[in-house]
Amino acid sequence: MNKIKKVIVTGAAGFIGSNVVDMLLDKGWNVIGLDDFSTGNEKFIKNASNNNNFELINCDLLQPKQFEKYFHECDIIFHLAANADVRFGVEHPSKDLEQNTIVTFNVLEAMRKHNISKIIFASTGAMYGEAKIFPTPEDTSIPVQTSLYGASKLACESMIQAYCEGFDMQTWIFRFVSILGRRYSHGHVYDFYKQLRKDPQNLYVLGDGLQKKSYLHIDDCVSAIWTAINKSNDKVNIFNLGASDYCQVKDSVKWIIKKLELEPKISFSGGERGWIGDNPFVFLDTQRIRSLGWKQQYSIKESVEMTVDYLQENDWIFEFRK
Repeated sequence: MNKIKKVIVTGAAGFIGSNVVDMLLDKGWNVIGLDDFSTGNEKFIKNASNNNNFELINCDLLQPKQFEKYFHECDIIFHLAANADVRFGVEHPSKDLEQNTIVTFNVLEAMRKHNISKIIFASTGAMYGEAKIFPTPEDTSIPVQTSLYGASKLACESMIQAYCEGFDMQTWIFRFVSILGRRYSHGHVYDFYKQLRKDPQNLYVLGDGLQKKSYLHIDDCVSAIWTAINKSNDKVNIFNLGASDYCQVKDSVKWIIKKLELEPKISFSGGERGWIGDNPFVFLDTQRIRSLGWKQQYSIKESVEMTVDYLQENDWIFEFRK
């Protein structure tokens, strides 16, 4: 990656995308950020926008004519744009197909037309469905899909690998657990905090609270991406990104209410699944990324607490995510 001159980051104003943009700019790279601001926010890239090496383009990745020209003379694509909200996909099934699978095809076609050979892709641990092996390794057999989101990301992975074989491309695919930290704006911790912000006396938890989750802090996520793209060089490089352990949802609830110094009445509903597509146990084997020298900096508990700190300090985010 030493000869990189210009890169594109899709979903640049999103949670993970904006943090990746910050990292790349810190490394001295020239970055073009693409976003339609359907879920991203300009405040997330406020610092980046003051950097002369950053250009932001407001465009719709479902409309290739709006963005293809920016691929000219780019060296690598960080494709991070997606609908990452599993529950939203259940309520609006077409969004997972459009925002994940079709958009990825459009990006790959733009790469092919402009002779760009390298793509970094944000996938998900949800594509393992209800895994049979824990921690779940990258080479496990893929079970029946339990969410439209996971299925759409699995389809993206397959397309990317086919383009690598058919058009001599190279990819780094990252299967994330739930990521927490700076600019986080959906998921368990966000939902719990939002409820308590409105009603400190009551907290309603979807599921029985026994679901097992392996949250990872955004700084650990970004550092793992940087490690992988610099220390692995196969045609197809696939990495699980997650914490070395897991917690139950009820543990995260306990940490949040303690951090907020509250004692709400907690009600559970929905059995072992909080919603359609929710997997009761998510725990990924991360030995492959660790073998490259990556080390997790923050524990799950620290990640949850730091996320609560961020939400407390950035109350505006609840108006943005109405």
